[in-house]
Amino acid sequence: MTTNIATPAPTRTAARLPLPALIIMACTVFIVIMTETMPAGLLPQIARGIGVSEGSAGQLVSAYAIGTVLAAIPAIMLTRGARRKPLLCIGLLGFLVANTVTALAPNLAVALVVRFIAGAFSGLLWGMLAGYAMRITAPERAGRALAIAMSGTPVALAAGTPLGTWIGTMVGWRWTFAAMSLFIAVILVCALILVPDAPGQQAQKRISFLKVLRIPGLATILAVVFVWMLAHNLLYTYIASYLQQAHLDLRPDIALVVFGIAAIGGIWITGMLVDRMLRRLTLASVSLFIVVGAILIATQESMPFAVLAIILWGLAFGGSATQLQTATGNTAGENADAAISLVTTSFNLAIFAGSALGAVLVEGIGAWTLPLGMILLSVIALIAVGFGRRVAFRSDR
Repeated sequence: MTTNIATPAPTRTAARLPLPALIIMACTVFIVIMTETMPAGLLPQIARGIGVSEGSAGQLVSAYAIGTVLAAIPAIMLTRGARRKPLLCIGLLGFLVANTVTALAPNLAVALVVRFIAGAFSGLLWGMLAGYAMRITAPERAGRALAIAMSGTPVALAAGTPLGTWIGTMVGWRWTFAAMSLFIAVILVCALILVPDAPGQQAQKRISFLKVLRIPGLATILAVVFVWMLAHNLLYTYIASYLQQAHLDLRPDIALVVFGIAAIGGIWITGMLVDRMLRRLTLASVSLFIVVGAILIATQESMPFAVLAIILWGLAFGGSATQLQTATGNTAGENADAAISLVTTSFNLAIFAGSALGAVLVEGIGAWTLPLGMILLSVIALIAVGFGRRVAFRSDR
């Protein structure tokens, strides 16, 4: 059985990857992640700049996430028939305006509104980018194309967010958002020149979202997305608390840089193998989460083992988005965009749940329980992937 993506015929029939377009898409993913995470590293500066508490400034992250959750499904529902290139450019333009207004925001209320709007554009882009990358690539290279397009995530986590924090610390938080606006403007121009267009879904082939949910195997994938990403966010959100309570002399920002660099390696491995062995890659990635949790529990207060665990964690997480979206594309076929918008919603719900559950564990029992939670949730995800071999995570070719 093949793992080729059952998407509409690509606009390019040759097997050669459309690298310039895929790199632009990777830069778009970088922009989405950077815009989401930048306030987290700049909360003290933002709070002082607009005269609010750090807790209030932290709602800039929440407003973005809420916008993404609420907008992903409606945005894709309304734009399923639209041509892809104009949609990509509209999304980039929305981020350009949102970041520019954030840089000029006179108060928290204005900043919250534009952050919500940025989150809505994030929901639009997340829902259409994967299908777009598949449509402009030959089917036998679709998985590798998706890995390239999604590579902006680990790059943003490894380098972009620390760089944004450094710029904000050196010259002020508003200049960080201004610099991001300039970068978005460059990418928008490049997208207009380098990215080929692709059609939306034909009206006669569209089905309702309720019917999309009933596509065999999709519910399994959505469950894996939620449980697996909950396992990830449980530790990722509270990595600083864990390192402190585990008495590890490792700065959180350094730990996240190591994680991000390892994640780049994970997405490279996935890009090389996903078209041939999606199922084994997914099983291996989820299993590595279990190994990471076990290492952290068995070797607490050991710096070398903690670094090893973070490296393995990054390798496992780096290719997860590509693996999950490839499985979704295989399963949903013509309705991949609608299905991936559901994946986006499930992913962001896992972020919310990870923050809430992690707070209960850290404050109620102790941060040492976070790796245990990672293990238990990853075991559930592993079982779900195992049982999904027929329609969700199909056997490798």
